[in-house]
Amino acid sequence: MPHTAELNWVAGASGLVGRALLAELAGQPVLALLRRPASGLPATAGLQTARVDYTQPGSFAALPAPTRVFIALGTTMTQAGSRAAFRAADLDAVVTVARSAREAGATHCGLVSALGASTRSAVFYNQVKGEAEAALVALGFERLVIARPSLLDGERATLDQPRRSAEAWTLKLARPLAGLIPAMWRPISPQRIARAMRLALDAPGPAVRVIESGEMQQLGA
Repeated sequence: MPHTAELNWVAGASGLVGRALLAELAGQPVLALLRRPASGLPATAGLQTARVDYTQPGSFAALPAPTRVFIALGTTMTQAGSRAAFRAADLDAVVTVARSAREAGATHCGLVSALGASTRSAVFYNQVKGEAEAALVALGFERLVIARPSLLDGERATLDQPRRSAEAWTLKLARPLAGLIPAMWRPISPQRIARAMRLALDAPGPAVRVIESGEMQQLGA
């Protein structure tokens, strides 16, 4: 793989957190990894895009090698349509990106997971998220930051993505009460998640750091 100094890969760059990461990394060399063309990406210096197939590890072989990789991939059970499809999107694709980046020489990784993620969870969604976290820990990055946000507080209507009705209704109820909701459970903006991940990944610390949503509310403010 050709190497570009201090290159950042951003997987899931067309989503809410992915776009916030592109803005947060403005001015740095960034390669946005996309399944399909996306409009309205931040027009930032140093940004390039690449089409990839997350089911094919070979799809990443010709990409310039990164130093850091940010992974903001994910769907919902409703959108996926089955447990197998959900696992393919939220586990298999995540591991494919992380392993490809690691094998290319990436030393730092930031993963957007979910509140309550655990391999021991009785909730399938949280269990798969926990399995993804464990798989990335096993890859041995020098620095791995795992972000576990609560409900994302952002507008999906402009992203050409399927509407998430349950999310929209929850946000409608939660926004007026945000000041009364504990930080751990309060809806969080994609911008705060992106900033918290970047700051945590740049800071010295243990090989693996988990940032819960309440901490992200403060760190990303």
